[in-house]
Amino acid sequence: MKSIESVEQFNEIIASEQPVIIKFFADWCPDCKRMDMFIGEIMEEYDQYDWYQVNSDEVQGLAEKYEVMGIPSLLIFKDGEKIAHRHSAYTKTPDDVLEFLQNEL
Repeated sequence: MKSIESVEQFNEIIASEQPVIIKFFADWCPDCKRMDMFIGEIMEEYDQYDWYQVNSDEVQGLAEKYEVMGIPSLLIFKDGEKIAHRHSAYTKTPDDVLEFLQNEL
């Protein structure tokens, strides 16, 4: 998963005509580390999409702007707009994440 290091880079990425999947996380987050253990297989299954991650502690303002209240959260963007959002409470298992992607992509 490619990392986003700045707001400018984030804005360029979400402007894509194809959906892009972005994970919001933080280094101190135990649920984020748990997601890291299973997200690789899901990324392989959905490899036709670009996957990115944003450390909400390092890239300030994005979590607030896109209403990321808990981490990890998965957001899908297309043409600069957020088209789907899965909050942290619903990203704890591979089945949770797969259900979200199947419904939204």
